[in-house]
Amino acid sequence: MFLLSALMILNFFSSRGWQSWDVEHRPLISEGMPVLVDDDLCFEDGPAAPRPTVVVNRWLRELPTSGAPAPSSWENYARVVKEWMEFLAEHGVELFDSRVRLKAALSRYAEHRAAGPLKARFVATTWGQHMSILALFYRWAIHEEYAPDEPFTYRAARALFAGTGREVKVNLAVRRTPKPHVTIKYLEPDFTELFRKGLRGLAPDGSQDTGFHGRELTRNAAVGDHALATGMRLQEFTYLLPWEIPALPPEPTAVPIPFPVPAGITKGKKFRTTWTSYEALAGLHDYLDLDRAATTDGSRWQPPRRWGDPLMVTQPDARGGLINGIRRPWDSLTPSERRRLVAPEGGSCLLAVKNGGGPFTAWSTVFERTSDRIRARFEPRFPHVWPHRCRHTFSMRTLEYLVTGHYRQAAKLVRDTDADAALVFYLSKADPLLVLRDLLGHTTVLTTEKYLRRLDTTRIYREAYEGAGAAAGLTEDAAAEREAVAEFADEIEDGDL
Repeated sequence: MFLLSALMILNFFSSRGWQSWDVEHRPLISEGMPVLVDDDLCFEDGPAAPRPTVVVNRWLRELPTSGAPAPSSWENYARVVKEWMEFLAEHGVELFDSRVRLKAALSRYAEHRAAGPLKARFVATTWGQHMSILALFYRWAIHEEYAPDEPFTYRAARALFAGTGREVKVNLAVRRTPKPHVTIKYLEPDFTELFRKGLRGLAPDGSQDTGFHGRELTRNAAVGDHALATGMRLQEFTYLLPWEIPALPPEPTAVPIPFPVPAGITKGKKFRTTWTSYEALAGLHDYLDLDRAATTDGSRWQPPRRWGDPLMVTQPDARGGLINGIRRPWDSLTPSERRRLVAPEGGSCLLAVKNGGGPFTAWSTVFERTSDRIRARFEPRFPHVWPHRCRHTFSMRTLEYLVTGHYRQAAKLVRDTDADAALVFYLSKADPLLVLRDLLGHTTVLTTEKYLRRLDTTRIYREAYEGAGAAAGLTEDAAAEREAVAEFADEIEDGDL
């Protein structure tokens, strides 16, 4: 058997220049696919069984058709398996060793990740993600007859989604995590406003924060509001182009405005339409018309050579433009291609630009520094804000509006205006979870339901229930209150028997 080396190389495949490789056809490996290489730079050992790294690479190449279409997922999966393989090699255990030795190694690995060196420790959620990925790999390897067994033990459980129960297997290697209500992942309305003001360089009362001297505040505020109003992922709002921003309605409207999300930048390359608010969309247009236009005017920015050749854009419109003289739709362009686009008037074609006209993509840093400043200067309880927290905030706020009928009431107010009739009907009739599924780009409502279970949705439904009761004059009913109290009193008395 082949003993793993404690060191492995993780590379990412590119077919650039494949014509000079002395091969007849372009390789079938996906662009950006991770490839593991042993430190002796060999892949095969003659007619013997394939090396473990070769098996892992085969598994990675099947990921696009196995429920993981995003390149970022491929890299994550590869790093998880690589770290596990390196740990096994350090302890003389093979990737496809006996179940007894693998289980012993897994126990030691769990200790290493929970109480080992500080840089090696995982929180429970990260550990759970790693165990899920390794379980997927071993199940595939067993099915393909590369592995005789896996190191995991499972117990049977029953999961309930949309009122339908099904049997599931629970991996006992996964550590318990806190319940959703103690790990809130979204911003409450008051913290949302604090964050929006922080991006604008304002204090909580709306006055200028004299102790802060930030730059590009209009840009940061516009894109931050956009992320909160649309629920778009970091990659999606980072690589938008100015021509993909919808036109601003002629009059302010309370009805959300449809916002198409191009397939080329979405997770899994799935086109969808989310929505935004009139205020957030107006902020984007203000930035495009003033600050961004001034920054890019006459810019001589060109993409660095390591990114590839520049893609010169001419005759752009809402659907596409000439790219190096060939007409291309924006929807077909990937993030790596978009950041190489050079606008007709100069500068990057990305929505957000920095001084000099180059593309700005460091939104995680902007959000982190803004939340750090708010926490240090104004509100010690303010949480860390990363881009995906904006998506969670959008989900909760949208669900709240859908459940309480906010959008339905808004639709009635604009029924006789120029609002999109199909959207008004959708808001009036569709189930809240179905609407949220479409906005977030989930494949099924089961995914949306599972996603929401990780957030604290109890408050939304409780407040909607209480609001409906108050509107109907039911919550002030003293007899109903006494009856509810009596129910719990009976429960206490029964427990004392």
